[in-house]
Amino acid sequence: MAKKNVSPRKKKPVSYTYDAIIIGTGPGGEGAAMNLAKQNKKVAVIERYKDVGGGCTHWGTIPSKALRQTVSRLIEYNANPLFSGTDKPKHFTFPDILSHADAVIRKQVRLRSGFYDRNRVEHYCGEASFVDAHTIRILRDDGSVEQITAEKILIATGSRPYHPDDIDFSHPRVYDSDSILSLTHDPRHIIIYGAGVIGSEYASIFRGLGVKVDLINTRDRLLSFLDDEMSDSLSYHLWNNGVVIRHGEQIERVEAKDDSVVVHLESGKKMRADCLLFANGRTGNTADLNLDAAGLKADGRGQLAVSKTYQTQVENIYAVGDVIGYPSLASAAFDQGRIAACAMTDDCSNAKLITDIPTGIYTIPEISSVGKTEQELTEAKIPYEVGRAQFKHLARAQIANSLVGSLKILFHRESKEILGIHCFGENAAEIIHIGQAIMQQKNGGNTIEYFVETTFNYPTMAEAFRVAALNGLNRLF
Repeated sequence: MAKKNVSPRKKKPVSYTYDAIIIGTGPGGEGAAMNLAKQNKKVAVIERYKDVGGGCTHWGTIPSKALRQTVSRLIEYNANPLFSGTDKPKHFTFPDILSHADAVIRKQVRLRSGFYDRNRVEHYCGEASFVDAHTIRILRDDGSVEQITAEKILIATGSRPYHPDDIDFSHPRVYDSDSILSLTHDPRHIIIYGAGVIGSEYASIFRGLGVKVDLINTRDRLLSFLDDEMSDSLSYHLWNNGVVIRHGEQIERVEAKDDSVVVHLESGKKMRADCLLFANGRTGNTADLNLDAAGLKADGRGQLAVSKTYQTQVENIYAVGDVIGYPSLASAAFDQGRIAACAMTDDCSNAKLITDIPTGIYTIPEISSVGKTEQELTEAKIPYEVGRAQFKHLARAQIANSLVGSLKILFHRESKEILGIHCFGENAAEIIHIGQAIMQQKNGGNTIEYFVETTFNYPTMAEAFRVAALNGLNRLF
């Protein structure tokens, strides 16, 4: 008897609670959540902290920059005889200036909470961990547990300060870049170990408050990824303001006492201060995610490997922000989240991170750069020329008494294409974007001659671009 043709059973579609789950509500998580919500996807975000915003809002970018702003204005006030007169300099303690940072954080939380509410993004508060590649377990503070599922999952859990095992971070005089925001006493002397971006920024903040600062750098120069002139300028101004910088040093051990901290270095040196800020490295927040259950594995720094569209080795799981490493910038993380959201919905035709990401370092004075350094261009044997503008020659800088700083433009000698821009001084992170906009122009639009042919408001700091362009073009022959 002939067999009947039996059609294969259709696979029943899997039903998920959400189209996408975002773990973390920092810039990367927010960028992805907003993009997906605008595409009418059903989205949930999970945040372990009581408020949205992630480390960027609560412990990193926002509070440290708010602190820096207050200290910078304090320095300006004390340096201006019109305000200070003959009275003794005004003094604030670290706890005093934290109040401004707290106010900014509250405003940011209200703003960002509104984004999620208006876009109907479900917000879960608790500790997230994987059950499988599509299922997330949420452990709340009260001990209750809930599981939710999604077709796509994005990991945007950020990073935390690196803690060596041999340093007691529970001691009340030992801090990292997160816990320093809980500093309640007024130190007279602080040791900062690690002279990267965070260490350099806090060195500026504490020195601006009149605190003695020892800055221990594990490398041979400050912020070696910068153009050498920018790095040298920062070193000089920290030194000129009284910061003691020790290059090429490593901690051997930390002796934390009731009334002080003694740091012993491998070179045999030792120093004592009221407290220690350990700011040497960060680790991706992946240890508590139970990655194995999803088929994922982080590297030794807790970071995940991703593709150009931020897809991990597991097809439906993506990762953005500090948890994937470089460039570890809040600005870039937001765009990474947006791009990952496009990839999740197969709409990534034009979505990609720009090549030249601007760097903003909020020391006092600020540093900002975009594009190539002189060292990189020289090594690549690219014939470039330099145009410079000193802030002290600009009318606006003289009016504002912001005389410290300069703008440097690197451009190709033949095509006049702008290759790199480097700025040191007040509002450098704002000034740099004018040049960045021209660098992004296509079809011959990227040229230093734009700054000569364009009329700038006068007096402005933006005029530095015209001055630097003329200075550079005058070098050509």
